[in-house]
Amino acid sequence: MVELISLPNRRVFYLPGTTPACFYLTDERAGGVLINAPPFESSLHERLEAVAPLRFVFVPSVFGAGDAGRWRTSGAAVIASVEEAPLINVPIDQQVDRKVRLVRDIDFLPMSGRTRGSCALRVRASPSMIFFGPILDHQDWPTLVAHADDYSFENRLLGALGLGDLRFEFAFCDNYVHGRSRFGPGAARAVRTNLTAVLSE
Repeated sequence: MVELISLPNRRVFYLPGTTPACFYLTDERAGGVLINAPPFESSLHERLEAVAPLRFVFVPSVFGAGDAGRWRTSGAAVIASVEEAPLINVPIDQQVDRKVRLVRDIDFLPMSGRTRGSCALRVRASPSMIFFGPILDHQDWPTLVAHADDYSFENRLLGALGLGDLRFEFAFCDNYVHGRSRFGPGAARAVRTNLTAVLSE
């Protein structure tokens, strides 16, 4: 695991070699949150638990469901958006929408991405951060890129427009490449700049 952010009450790790990119968010209130579900390995589970007790697996979209069932068997609750849950072939322990909070300062932003029910996880406490899943793509900084298998690029575009009003310092996407992808600080400003460029095309 590669540590990307280290704060007194929160840390973010990247799990190298994972597709889509998997991250491990540790939070003093929420415990350990695995974002996207990599292949289950006992040794990886032990490494995660050594950092913080694994309590949740957040699946931003069906693309990241991977081995969620095995992680669930290990004791972690699986979280997905209300719209995405029916597409995921794993029991969902908590279906989320904009009104649901994991803890006081962690909530969810359902947005159309490459799938209809793609959903981001947001940490509101400073320094704030968003885990976008397949909603945005890492092209240096996160931005919007059309894919041939998009559920609806128009819906993705409309959903992304709302990001202009959000403040966040760090942002992560499913196609994060360690050493090349930029994630912050300053992510919100970069995302707004990139979205403006997409809109002007």
